[in-house]
Amino acid sequence: MNRQIRQLGIFLVMCYLALFVKLNQVQFFGAEELNDHPLNATKVTQAFNRPRGSIVTADGVLLAESVPAAEDSQFDRQRVYPQGDLYGQVTGFFSFKYGASGVERSYNAELTGQTFQQQIDGLRDLLVDRDNVGDVRLSIRDDLQRLARDQLGQREGAVVTLDPRTGELLAFWSYPSFDPNLLSVENEEVVTATWDVLNAAPGAPLRAHQYQDRYFPGSTFKVVTAGAGLRTGTVSNTEPVYPPSSGYVAPQTNIPIRNFDGGACGGALPVILAQSCNTAFAEMGTETIGGPGMLDGAQAFGFNTDVPIDLPAPAQSAFPTDVASNPPKLAQASIGQNDVQATPLQMALVAAAVANGGKLMTPHVMREVRDRQGAVVTSYEPSTWLEPLDPTQAATLREDMIGVVTNGSGTAAQVPGFEIGGKTGTAQLGDGQRVHTWFIAFGGQPGQVPSVAVAVVVLNQPLSGTGGGTAAPIAQAMLSAALTNPAP
Repeated sequence: MNRQIRQLGIFLVMCYLALFVKLNQVQFFGAEELNDHPLNATKVTQAFNRPRGSIVTADGVLLAESVPAAEDSQFDRQRVYPQGDLYGQVTGFFSFKYGASGVERSYNAELTGQTFQQQIDGLRDLLVDRDNVGDVRLSIRDDLQRLARDQLGQREGAVVTLDPRTGELLAFWSYPSFDPNLLSVENEEVVTATWDVLNAAPGAPLRAHQYQDRYFPGSTFKVVTAGAGLRTGTVSNTEPVYPPSSGYVAPQTNIPIRNFDGGACGGALPVILAQSCNTAFAEMGTETIGGPGMLDGAQAFGFNTDVPIDLPAPAQSAFPTDVASNPPKLAQASIGQNDVQATPLQMALVAAAVANGGKLMTPHVMREVRDRQGAVVTSYEPSTWLEPLDPTQAATLREDMIGVVTNGSGTAAQVPGFEIGGKTGTAQLGDGQRVHTWFIAFGGQPGQVPSVAVAVVVLNQPLSGTGGGTAAPIAQAMLSAALTNPAP
């Protein structure tokens, strides 16, 4: 009997120790992850009664604020979003049931006055009756955001506009979007019904397609291929000269890669980029550069790497890592097809790197945080993320992209009085009946570092659609507005 009691006692002690270890593991190692989880509604419920700062655009338009809740509410405050769905995928939502997303999540500490500096300032504020919160000012311009929405209309796709010199995002729109107001009300039935409808809706409006979804980049990826050639020293503006061809057959296959119109094209880099020559770029990637050089070049531009944007859950753009042993895949990948996938943000960064002398700046939406007295608590300091090209290589590719707009497939992007470079893209989809149309570009004063970079993708277009005909006019409108009316 005593032996059985001892065994039971030992068993209970072991269970207690296991529980003690697990609780400490959760408390000390898993607490941050649990606290930051977007569906941690308990934390958000507690936060609903805290003061919370506002979110505004670079030009002062109010995007989010907390207002007094109704008298019969269980909360003191109600979060509202005056601009509706225009910024839903940027601000995100602040919901008592589903937590927070977007800027509301990334800058929750600043909005609620919980950063170290704000807490120090809060000790001083105990002597006066005022809220110790942070108002977040974004880099996004309301005029450009509205223009992006108007230009894309009700076509699924995305428009990304940024300053290549700093990484500041100036417009960040995708359609479909969502209105965060309906997820931030107190009525649980409304919130749940809205959540269910949005999750079942075509086009996945809760996803920020600008940076959380990937698509075949098509011929816009030829800028990366050209950059890889320049990096390895195997390609210049004069060599090699690819003979005119209407079909390129890679090793280990008998299926040719054709040009968009079925015709023949060839030449040196400036010519084949302006013509968007599939056959030449497939040969360039497969035989001139080779698999290791292509993989290195793609990764130098940020593929296969997490983009350090200050918004939650960015998708990682992808370039296949097995191309060295698979020439047919390498040929397709060199023209932005097969397993190559990129976010619109990634392709805007490709254009930005070329524009900025080979330096790819860290993209961001936060410009500064101010306290309620208007004093700056923190501001974003531009930083270099990657350097895929040296200044000479970037200057070469920049001139080639200017040639695309001057006398190539991207003439629809021209802006009088400014120097514009770009690249068209038309990505074929698996069904062979629809395409994604792309355009990436940069622009600025002639002879100066471009001040604007753009990526536009219009999804699921008819087979006759092209990047030059569908996406380039949208990019042109964004470039023209940003260049003729500089940022505040």
